[in-house]
Amino acid sequence: MIAIRHEDKSKWETRVPLIPEDLKRLTREHGTRFKVETSPNRVFPDAAFTEAGATVDDDLSDCPIIMGVKEIPAKKLLPGKTYVFFSHVIKGQSYNMPMLRRLMELKCNLIDYERITDDKGRRLVFFGRFAGLAGMIDTLWALGRRLEHEGFDTPFSTIKQAYQYSSLAEARADVAKVGEQIKNAGLPDACCPLVCGFAGYGQVSKGAQEIFDLLPVKEVPPADLASIPSDRNVCFKAEFYEKHMVERIDPSAPFDLQEYYDHPDRYRGVFPAYLPHLSVVVTGIYWELKYPRLVTLEALRELFGHGEKPRLRIIGDLSCDIDGSNQATVRTTEPDNSVYVYEPGTGQTIDGVAGDGPVVLAIDHLPCELPADASTHFSRSLSPFIPGLATADFGKPLDDSGLPPELIRATILHHGELTPPYRYLEKFLK
Repeated sequence: MIAIRHEDKSKWETRVPLIPEDLKRLTREHGTRFKVETSPNRVFPDAAFTEAGATVDDDLSDCPIIMGVKEIPAKKLLPGKTYVFFSHVIKGQSYNMPMLRRLMELKCNLIDYERITDDKGRRLVFFGRFAGLAGMIDTLWALGRRLEHEGFDTPFSTIKQAYQYSSLAEARADVAKVGEQIKNAGLPDACCPLVCGFAGYGQVSKGAQEIFDLLPVKEVPPADLASIPSDRNVCFKAEFYEKHMVERIDPSAPFDLQEYYDHPDRYRGVFPAYLPHLSVVVTGIYWELKYPRLVTLEALRELFGHGEKPRLRIIGDLSCDIDGSNQATVRTTEPDNSVYVYEPGTGQTIDGVAGDGPVVLAIDHLPCELPADASTHFSRSLSPFIPGLATADFGKPLDDSGLPPELIRATILHHGELTPPYRYLEKFLK
């Protein structure tokens, strides 16, 4: 029997890894049995799971496999179980090392959704697109509020935050309506050209661009940003790849993507040079400390330090890494208090959109704002692996357990021991 636990990391976390419709199908086609922990705020109510054939109960102790979405508090972990959730340990995140240690002490198995990949290393199960979708809706909402604060009447002021819409379809319709208004009536001259720069090209960035492209969009290469005409009826878009965001310190050799990944110390960031030409920056990249930052505090001090109001209004940090690629992300935010102004002159932050600096959106659980749509997409991707998970024999060596290869690659712990691909985590556990 597979259990689905109640999420308890945040009041905003109402997602599920499997929706009732898919659970019912898995039971009918494969005989998989499910128990669902009672939840007062899950996006799909208990009754929907009961109707799908699951047992709804408070006690999951008799279930060998327990699935969730986010991290599970260490005190709630049970011995010998197989846990499947986003563990957020693969970068050695210090705040989750106690949880990982406890899983090891309890001789548990741990499968991480983030590591479910095909044989070429491509992720198969993810919420990233919905982080981008919700994040871009919220970014446009923040842009409308900032421009309104500055005294400009724009169609963006009618956009709501993602969590305030009943569905993704409703949000898309609202943004498309704004696009029609811009196309027909234009934006105020002082706001033009309105240019949004997208850093990254993965699922998060694709989701964000999917929303932005509902506006009347003209795409421009980063090299042409300085010469964009002031068109009131168009929103401009620039997509940044690594070759645009960094340059080789030694110019005698050309940019090489694999060399950059392997030896980032040979490169330096050049993204700050684009900031004067951007109205909005959307970051959706994977970043580690070894890589150059995109937006530095020094660059923001330079941009906002000359008395004139620069074009940059919003930084939508959809990756939401504190002190990460966007150094102005100094703290995370919640959907009901989602933005702050980072003031480069003082280093202070002020909740809301008023202040001398860019507005920063830094919600670290964006897919929660579209819980039904996000859960449905995730469930459809995850469902094919459930029959193999349910019938696997974890008492055998992992390679002989019958677990699908995609899930074997995602297994961080087997009987409480780090599997070979994840033994590098030992140094963080110390």
